[in-house]
This record gives sequence, structure tokens and C-alpha cells, in this order.
Amino acid sequence: MVWHFVAHFTYAGLFLALFGAALGLPIPDTAAVVAAGVLAHQGVIRWWVALPVCIAAAVGGDAALYWAGRHWGESVRRWRLVRRVLSAERQAKLLDAYRRNGVTFLFLSRHLIGVRTAASLTAGIARMTFWMFLTVDLAAVLVSVPIGFGVAFLFSHQVQRMIGEIDHVERWVVLGALVVVAAVLVRHYRSTTKTTIPSD
Repeated sequence: MVWHFVAHFTYAGLFLALFGAALGLPIPDTAAVVAAGVLAHQGVIRWWVALPVCIAAAVGGDAALYWAGRHWGESVRRWRLVRRVLSAERQAKLLDAYRRNGVTFLFLSRHLIGVRTAASLTAGIARMTFWMFLTVDLAAVLVSVPIGFGVAFLFSHQVQRMIGEIDHVERWVVLGALVVVAAVLVRHYRSTTKTTIPSD
């Protein structure tokens, strides 16, 4: 879980979690920001270090995607990981959005899960100037990250209780999945045994 990863590796874990989330890895960046806020409230990490780390990681990941799109252009969609988030149809829609109002679209897309990664890539492909991209992306991050961090910091106890309940549910989900897998394997084994043992 992101919470335990950040708690164990502190600032490095926080940076890697948010940087990876920005690159499109299946990591909820909100969870990393919330974890940072709670850990700061507990005194595990310093808020005045953790908050800039969160901002730098988020912007850094977006900038890496931008430069990938700008450097490799259309060919970036040949990458297997990129094809998952940026299909030809989606790219055409995003490019059209950038042509109509690139600044507003980029700012809003930074807050939309499932669009953010593709939008940063497409900004590079669309050849938006880097300083324009950086300015808009940083403005969007300075809205979302401090709010998430601050809420988690101020309501640390409630967030911890929710995380504990999520951990409890996750354990039951994993246990249930193991039971299902075991049942499928037993059924498969029995059906295989019946077909291989000849009847009298």
C-alpha cells in the first residue's frame, strides 16, 4: 500500500510514489499526498519539507511526460505503456482541445484521473512551449497538492481511521480472492483426474 511505502522510505518514498503516479503507474497520487499530510501531523516527517517534495515530484513527472512527447512526437504511441493511456482516438481529441484552448485544458486535465498522463504527453506532441507547460502545470499542482496535504494534516485522526478500515477490507478481499483461486484449482484438478483415470 502507498501509505506503508511512504512511511518506510519517507521523503524518497514520497517522491517516488508521486513521480511514478504522474508517469501513469497504477499508484493513486492522492493517497501519497494524504499519507504525507498524516505523517507530517504525526511528526514522522516535516511538513515544510514534505509539501515541496510532493509538488516537485508531481511537476517533475508531468514534465518528464511532456519531454517524452516533445522529443519522440507521434512515435511515442508505439510504446506499450503509452498505448494504454493514449490511443489514436484519444490523442486526436486531446490535440483538438489543445488547439482550441490549450492553457485552460491543461490546467483542468491536471485534476482529472485518467486524463492527466495523456494530457501531459499530448502537450509535448502538440509542441506547447515548455515554459508555458511548466507554468500552467505548476499552477494546477499548487492548487490540488496543498489542499489534499492540508486536509490530511488537519484531519489526521479521521484519515487514519479510514485507512485502518481500508486495510481491514483489503485483507478480507485478499482472503476471499485466495479462497476463489483455491476452489478453481481444486475443481480443475478434479476434472483433470476424472478424464485421466479410465473407468471400469
